[in-house]
Parts: sequence; C-alpha cells; structure tokens
Amino acid sequence: MSILKVENLTKAYPSAGGAPLTVLHSVSFEIGAGDTLAIVGPSGSGKTTLLGLCAGLDRATAGSVWLKGIRLDELGEDQRAAVRNQHVGFIFQNFQLLPTLTALENVQVPQELRGEKDSAASARALLERVGLGKRAHHYPAQLSGGEQQRVSLARAFANRPALLFADEPTGNLDPDTSETVVNLLFELNREAGTTLVLVTHDLELAARTQRTLRVRGGSVQEDYRNEPTAPLRA
Repeated sequence: MSILKVENLTKAYPSAGGAPLTVLHSVSFEIGAGDTLAIVGPSGSGKTTLLGLCAGLDRATAGSVWLKGIRLDELGEDQRAAVRNQHVGFIFQNFQLLPTLTALENVQVPQELRGEKDSAASARALLERVGLGKRAHHYPAQLSGGEQQRVSLARAFANRPALLFADEPTGNLDPDTSETVVNLLFELNREAGTTLVLVTHDLELAARTQRTLRVRGGSVQEDYRNEPTAPLRA
C-alpha cells in the first residue's frame, strides 16, 4: 500500500480580480513506504503548496490526500494535526526551532506532544547522532545555521515518523555545510526506513532521491526515476 497517495489535487485562492488564482492543477502521484521523492521546479511553480497539502498543513480546493491510508481531506484541523504528530516529521529551510528552548528541548517537543515520558535520553542520543551532543544545552541563537539544521534533523526523527517532509533543507546553508546536512538526512532516513518527500531547487540534491517530480505552473511536467548516485563527501 502507498504510504502517500495524492489524487487530482487542486488548490486555488481568491483574487482581487474575481477569478480564483489556481496554483495547483489536478496533481496525482503515489509513493511507497521507504521510498524517496524529490519535487523540483522554479519559484512559484506550486511545489511548496503541494508539500503543505500532502502534509495536511492546508486543505485542497479539490482532490484528495491519503497518508498511511488516512484520507486527510475528510478530517478537521485538529484531527490532521494528530495524524501529523503520529506519523510525520518536518525539516524547513529556516529551521523553525523554538528560540526559548535549548537544542535538547527542541528535539523533545514532538515526543512531549505525543505524551511520551523520559524523552530526554532518546533526544540526547539523536543529538549525539547528528554530532551535537556537546551543544545540547545551547539555545538556537548560540548555534550556527548548520548546527540549527542538524538540531531540526534530530527533531524530525524524534517521533520515529513514517513520512518525512523536507522543504528546501539546504536553502540557507553554504555548500560545505549543505553536504554535511544532506548526508546526515539520507543516513538517518535509511536507518529509520522513513519515506522522504523533498522539495528543492537543487537538482544535484534531487538526484540523490529515487524519483523526481518536476512541477511547473502548478502541474506535474515530468515524473521519472533517478539513476543511483554516490553519497556526497562530508
């Protein structure tokens, strides 16, 4: 069974001129458990909107999304949030760490939202895994951009997600730091057996996934398998 199924997904917004602005047009695709998919396209092509709809962060104008067999468009906002907390991890371009929490506390947030107790040990182990064990009690402002993104990687895997959404995860990082973060992302993803859906402008990064959707003008222009590539050197 597909872990994520998107069927005829359309998203339109009201506009001042009267006619709605359609940013996605009848998009359909499926992805199986443990697979990796990149969504690429120019700015304004609709790829981030598509990611948000797949994750249940927004509601489509038409069409349906099934996540682990759960039809998101039939759920209310609170119910979709519960599905995300149970099954989904996120990595964002701008990290989205909580500034008043330490690195360790940020990683613990998904676990605490699930009502898990004694989350500090597993959160600390994840920070060690991304090379930040000694930075556990530092706040985001005390960390570099690459370190903040590594904290967000640890946080994304904290609730052992079935599906990980990454939106331009290297967009705010220099090339050397990007290589480190990308290698960690794919290593952690392999170890956890997580399904990865990645939005990126970086075609070299997209080529690291098994499959690419090329989106333009709100429609899927291409859907193709990628040739296996060697890991980037850290």
